[in-house]
Amino acid sequence: MNECFCSLSPLLSTSSSYSILVCVFEDLEHCPFILVGHSKDKYVSFKIVDIINDLSLVRFITTELTRGYFLEHNEAKYTERRERVYTCLRIPKELEKLMTFGFFLCLDTFLYVFTLLPLRVILALLRLFTVPCCGLSGSRLLQPAQVCDVLKGFIMVLCYSMMSYVDYSMMYHLIRGQSVIKLYIIYNMLEVADRLFSSFGQDILDALYWTATEPKEKKRAHIGVIPHFLMAVLYVFLHAILIMVQATTLNVAFNSHNKSLLTIMMSNNFVEIKGSVFKKFEKNNLFQMSNSDIKERFTNYILLLIVCLRNMEQFSWNPDHLWVLFPDVVMVIASEVAVDVVKHAFITKFNDISADVYGEYRASLAFDLVSSRQKNAYTDYSDSVSRRMGFIPLPLALLLIRVVTSSVKIQGSLSFMCVLLFYLGMITLKVLNSIVLLGTSCMFVKEANMEEKLFHPPPSAVSKPTADKEGASLASDIAQPTNMAESAANVLPKSDSDTFLTTPDDEDDDKIINSDTGLEGEGVSHRTPKKDLLEIDRFTICGNRID
Repeated sequence: MNECFCSLSPLLSTSSSYSILVCVFEDLEHCPFILVGHSKDKYVSFKIVDIINDLSLVRFITTELTRGYFLEHNEAKYTERRERVYTCLRIPKELEKLMTFGFFLCLDTFLYVFTLLPLRVILALLRLFTVPCCGLSGSRLLQPAQVCDVLKGFIMVLCYSMMSYVDYSMMYHLIRGQSVIKLYIIYNMLEVADRLFSSFGQDILDALYWTATEPKEKKRAHIGVIPHFLMAVLYVFLHAILIMVQATTLNVAFNSHNKSLLTIMMSNNFVEIKGSVFKKFEKNNLFQMSNSDIKERFTNYILLLIVCLRNMEQFSWNPDHLWVLFPDVVMVIASEVAVDVVKHAFITKFNDISADVYGEYRASLAFDLVSSRQKNAYTDYSDSVSRRMGFIPLPLALLLIRVVTSSVKIQGSLSFMCVLLFYLGMITLKVLNSIVLLGTSCMFVKEANMEEKLFHPPPSAVSKPTADKEGASLASDIAQPTNMAESAANVLPKSDSDTFLTTPDDEDDDKIINSDTGLEGEGVSHRTPKKDLLEIDRFTICGNRID
């Protein structure tokens, strides 16, 4: 028999306890045996035929049916999977808590335009006319808040007079004559334009308020208010027209015979899942998306109210027609809620975000309400909600006033009494809603341990001295031959509120290569500061990351 070479790697046998060694022969024709093993000091030889016969199909199936495994060997993995399931089940409850709280915040801001804003404008005008007569030369004619109220009142009056020239009926028949696919494209374009208007509109109004109230060294500097005022009027008017076209398109969908347009418009909400679920989100991004969903849901409720008012007017306020519209209204609302739940559930699942984050979002919104009640408040609460959620109540309130005045005819003293009682009822609802929201917000702020932040000055007052010191240190560093990376690191802003509601750092995103150093292949890396949720006070279109 020829010489053979044996490998040292054992083969495990399921049928015997032999320790098998593989022997490779140079000439298989002169060797009848392939495998040689030993057991209890006895050497056993296996022929090729015996091995093949032992590996039968029955034995394989028997092994597959009787083999076992133990889940407790990977306990951490399965516990994590179970917690993800529990998180997905908690998302609808936590999300609806946030949505309900945000809805009443938007409702409070929306009712403010109809109830307290006219009274504040009247008080500001009375002060404007009475202070010069009293000879109080040392005092200001109007306080900054009163100036902002008067500007809002003038914007509403001018835009309402401009809206009176817009024929709603002609717009309805013009849109109804278009094809279904064209209306679907138009509605998508209107949604995009509405988000762009919401993102930029509050900046226009803030620019107007600050230009009108900032301390001025020269009197001719006040002429800058006029261009800002005209820009604000133009914005509110265009945004109101855009919302009117949205409401008209929705009204056409409700009144279509086959409801195909309404079905297509609702299916557009499910397309939003595809565009959001598979993106990378962090806590700040999800906060912006949650605020956007609150604003979108409240706006849809107002649009549905406008559609119902227009339809009821066409049918002479017949209550039976309201039950005809009711199934379609419920279907639109149910699809919106279902899309929000599915979207947030999978975003939190894919990005490993806990359901408790919605409690932090709710506390952040409550903090805005509580801080606006302080003596050192630096903004009105309605403007704070507008910046936070992108919900600007002026265009929507203007459209609702236009629709109500054109749909409801007021004639006789009894009608005026009904209007007065309705106005008093809205004031009562506004006051009760504000009281309940304030108490609930105080509870949320206390649970989140954010009381100490209420006594801090506004962020601008804190960051300005810090910026001055950093600018001085930067100027001194320029005169010395130091590294550019060190000077760039010195001017990085430091946030005092990074200990609460901050976005956790990622291993992939915690460093950014500075390509402006001019050194090829030698980038300078630094950590980007994370924004506190309380510092994100401007509505933006949600992207992949908000630093």
